[in-house]
This record gives sequence, C-alpha cells and structure tokens, in this order.
Amino acid sequence: MRTLPGRSFPLGATVYPDGVNFCVFSKNCDAIDLLLFDHADSPRPSHTLRLDPQVNRTFYYWHIFIPGLKDGQAYAYRAHGPFEPETGLRFDGRKVLVDPYAYAVAMARYERGAAVRPGDNCAHAPRSIVVDPTRYDWEGDVPLSRPYSTSVIYELHVGGFTSHPNSGLPAEQRGTYAGLIEKIPYLQSLGITAVELLPVQQFDVQDAAPGQHNYWGYAPLALFAPHAAYSSRRDALGPVHEFCDMVKALHRAGIEVILDVVFNHTCEGDHRGPTLSFRGLENRAYYILEENRAYYANYTGCGNSLNGNQSIVRRLIIDCLRHWVADMHVDGFRFDLASVMARDEWGQPLRSPPILWEIESDPILAGTKLIAEAWDAGGLYQVGSFIGHRWAEWNGRFRDDVRRFVKGDPGTVSPLAARLLASTDVYRQPDRDPNRSINFVTCHDGFTLNDLVSYDHKHNEANGDHNHDGNDANYSWNCGVEGHSDDPAVEHLRQQQVKNLLTLLFIAQGTPMLLMGDEARRTQHGNNNAYCQDNELSWMDWSALERQAGLLRFVTALIRFTQTHELFRQESPWLPPDGAHRPLLTWHGVHLDQPDWSADSHSLAFSLHLDGRQNVIYAMLNAYWEPLRFDLPRLPRGRRWHRIIDTVRPTPDDFVEPDRAPLVSEDTYLAAARSSVVLLSE
Repeated sequence: MRTLPGRSFPLGATVYPDGVNFCVFSKNCDAIDLLLFDHADSPRPSHTLRLDPQVNRTFYYWHIFIPGLKDGQAYAYRAHGPFEPETGLRFDGRKVLVDPYAYAVAMARYERGAAVRPGDNCAHAPRSIVVDPTRYDWEGDVPLSRPYSTSVIYELHVGGFTSHPNSGLPAEQRGTYAGLIEKIPYLQSLGITAVELLPVQQFDVQDAAPGQHNYWGYAPLALFAPHAAYSSRRDALGPVHEFCDMVKALHRAGIEVILDVVFNHTCEGDHRGPTLSFRGLENRAYYILEENRAYYANYTGCGNSLNGNQSIVRRLIIDCLRHWVADMHVDGFRFDLASVMARDEWGQPLRSPPILWEIESDPILAGTKLIAEAWDAGGLYQVGSFIGHRWAEWNGRFRDDVRRFVKGDPGTVSPLAARLLASTDVYRQPDRDPNRSINFVTCHDGFTLNDLVSYDHKHNEANGDHNHDGNDANYSWNCGVEGHSDDPAVEHLRQQQVKNLLTLLFIAQGTPMLLMGDEARRTQHGNNNAYCQDNELSWMDWSALERQAGLLRFVTALIRFTQTHELFRQESPWLPPDGAHRPLLTWHGVHLDQPDWSADSHSLAFSLHLDGRQNVIYAMLNAYWEPLRFDLPRLPRGRRWHRIIDTVRPTPDDFVEPDRAPLVSEDTYLAAARSSVVLLSE
C-alpha cells in the first residue's frame, strides 16, 4: 500500500479529495500501528501499517496519509510501549484501540471482556470509521439559537422514547433516531421547544453488571461519534447520517437539540477495566491518577475521571464540541457532572478552570446553550458558584424545595419563594439572566413524577444491588399507599399532587425542563436509578397518553399559557435585587400583603403585574392538608378575576383557556387542601 508521511493536523481521520490523513496523539509509546479493515465486521485487518517515528511522527503526534482511501473506511490503532501501572503507563500492543477523534464507531463484533483479559482482542474490538462530514446535505439548516426565555426543555432517551411495541412504529424504527423523527408531531403538540437527549456519544452498553446493559449511556467510548445502536441503518455511515436527519427534522419543527455530554469519565473504568482507547494511547494524559499512579481518581462514581484541564484533553473537549455544533448542527449541551471539569490534574478544585473558560469563550460555541450539572460525585457542589458568565445550571435546589413544599414539609415556604424567583438567593450575579436557572422537578436520575407521588421509598431490586443503589433523599410521598392503588381517593390526590408540581414548574421564573413521559405519569414502579433497565420499565408507554388524556391536556394547556403570556417570558428578574426597577411581583399570604414565612406555614400567594401597577396574574399555593380562603387583590374598574387553574378540579375544569375562563365573583377564593390556583385578570 502506497503511503505518504501525512501531517500532525487535524487530529483524527480527515478526508481529502485524494485520500485520508490519520493522526493520533501518544507521548510515551514506542510505536503505533494503523490497522485497516475491508469491512467494519472483519475479524482481522487487511493491512497493518507500522508508523515510522522518523517519518510519521511530529512531536507527540503520529500521522500518515494514505492515497485513495475514502469515507466509510474502517480502521483502528495499536500502541506499543511500556506497561508500568505504577508510573501510570498502560500500553498494551495486543489491544486494538478506538481513535479518540473517530466520527463514527462500529460495534458489531464488540466484546468488553476481550479488552479486559490479557491477549489480542482484535476480533472483538470496536472499529473506528472514516467520515467526511462535508458530504451530508443540510439543505440550508442552521441551529435555532432560541433564547432561554422562550424555551421548554424535554429530557428524553433516544432509545427509550420509541422502543415500546405500543409506540406505533415498525420494529426497525423503534429506539432509533428515525423513530424520534416520527414522533416530532407529538413533541410539537405538547409545546416542546428543545429536546435534551441523554448521551448519544458512542457508549459501551456492556459497561454494566453481568447480565445487564448500560441503558442511560453514561459510559462514553467515542466522544465525537453518534451512538450506532440508535440508528435504523446498518451501513458504516448510517448512524452519522441518520443523526443528522433527526437534527434537521427537529429544526424544521422549531425544536432545538441539546446533547447530554459526558466529559468527566469514560467506559474504561478503574484499574480493572478494559483497554479500549484513551488508556492504551496515553493513560497519564487522559485521566486523573491517584498518588499511586496505578489507580484512578474517582470523582464520578464510575471508576475514573477525565483529566479535563490537561492541555491534550482540553483540546479534545473543545474539538469535540465544535464538531457537534459545526458538523452535526446541535444547539447546545448539558454537561454531566460538570464540576469534574473544574478540577486540576491532581483532582483539586480550581478557582478559574481553563477548560470552562475555553468552552464559554469559543467563537464556534458562542450561540449554543451551555448547561452545567454543577456538582460531582467527589463532593464538589457548585450550584450558584459555577464559573463563567453565560453558563446555565440544572437547579437541584429547585427540585428539592418544590418537592418538599408540595409534600407538606415544614419550613418550605421561604425556600419555595426563592425558587419561584429563579433562585436569586443562589444565583446572585446582578446581570444574570434568570432563565439560566434550569428548573426541574424530575429527571432521568430519580423518581418519575408519578413515582414521586406514589412511593415513599425507592424500589431498585431489579438492578441487582439489593436496593443499595440510588438516592435515598427523594422528598416523595405516596399519598397513603406504597405503589399502585385502586383507591379512587388516593388516585385523585396523586393526580392533584402531580398537577401541583407541574404548575409550580411552569409558573416559576426560569427555564422549565420536563422529563419524558411525566405528562402521562410514566412509572418505573419505584425504581429511582434505572440506568441498567433497557426494557418497558424505562421506556415511554404510549398507551398512557390515552389513559392520562386529562393530564396530558392539562400539561399542554399549561405550557401554552406560560409560553404565550408576556410575564413568563421576562428576561429580567421579577424582583430586581438592586431595586433599580419596579418589581413585577408582590407576595401575599391568605391575607393580602401578609405572606407567612414561618416554619409552620404551608401556603403562599403572589401577584404578577404586567407594568408594575396592574395585577394580571394571581397565584394561590396551598400545601396545607385543609382548605384555606385567600383574599383576592382588588382590580381597576372594568377588570375581573377569571379562574385559569385549579388543580383540585377534574378535567377539563382544572385548566380553562383564558377566553373561556369562569368569572370569580367574590373577593376571596377557597383553595382546596393541597391545591394550586391561578387567576387571570381580564
């Protein structure tokens, strides 16, 4: 095979009109082999090319150009060098390695155990695929750049969204990017403006306990490549092109695509894990190691931690994000355990982490949404203190305080008030957009909304860890019966509590995020850590849409109401912290202008004013177990209060459209026990 020396940039496999340039980083290896395969499932390479360090190496970059190659070519590497775990070096020339910059990966022959056991794993190793991203026809598509103030985020799992047999899709489309395309009309009808996809970077489904699968996808193998198993196509380039088809179709529907990205660890695990890519190419660069360098620092709970502020890894992360934006047209990212990226090469928190500033200031990423999960498993909690000027954050405080208030815990009124105001007590920067608080009550990690009102305790026995896994602090209440109940009174109360939680989510200032299926009370039967449950326990149950038609109507109307009303699209705080602007909100209790902030209080009311004088919206929140009568603000002559929301009422009276909302004739309103009421002045 004719070859040329190639060059040290770009990293990865780059397609040119006359061939492909390959480049990979490895500082301490002695030799690199490039393996070429006739097909992605070929057990052995057709060519093995030993790179000459005198010809094919520049500094720490190994490179070669092969004329005539095109996209679709399957390839991999072997890295030969010292295996000295005590010094942090883990080269093993018997292991076949994925290119860290691979744009696609074929997993047809993959067996995780072969990468753990001593010996050659070539027959069972993943294959990198050469991709030319310029060949895809985007037909003029561009990212949408929607402001947070008009965004409704829907967190979904690409596989689980359409895997259920009752999804109405043919078998070959279930659980795929193509299947998600077919469900776009549903997302539109619900009022969703952005989907936040659980990890779609190629991950290792075998990174789980024996007999189980890694369903969520927090086990990344190839950070640039879309997960191949989510493609309905079986050709080498199919996953890339089908992912692009999905993004383009969502954009045409006005829906942004946010990726849940994992730059905190990889599927290679701890010192007992497989050698698949990073470990075999340059272990000391890619991972944070313990003082005894044979072991990995574990700030993720997943066995290892990526060395995000090491220069090579910083470049990898930036290049990866640029690829997903420039080549794949995604609109933003949610960074899993983002606080890991705030640690230095020795695991210590940095006051000014370079990688976070580089992400924020990168011009290619300037128009994207950046959302941090601002904590890690090593105890670093940075909600409200995450570095940067334009990062949004998953607001874990919102989740906990809203749950506790609706549950009826004491001392929750003051925290609830702060959460309704986009948590200005947590996010204190005076110029911060309040909508960069990503408000959520549930997410993939924890109870679904149905289970939050149906279980006092987690039930994770199916995970095989004797119910020891998952969070014990759920702030849930089963409404009197653990699990499923046929008691109409229990079921009515649960439905009411679900509507209370949803009402608070959408009327609070900030950007709301809804978990897949919560609009139809999807249940995981009390499992609050379904990371390994790739089955009907986790999948979207489409038959629930008919059973829960009333709740689905409530959610859809609630989203439409808050997304079309000017007050819920403000980009400045309702209560400005500096007093420079007229407040848009006034607090009340059962009596006007008399909020009860005591620990024994379980109720709160507030009025929102369109121009600082005129009452427009009045909300009454009663988490008490008895009815409470609230005074109503007086309105100017000619205006009256009309009832929009009352969560105690059955459908369709629980939400009435503004043009048909019934008149409230009295100057007080009796809010039922454990109910939420919203009035609109007309």
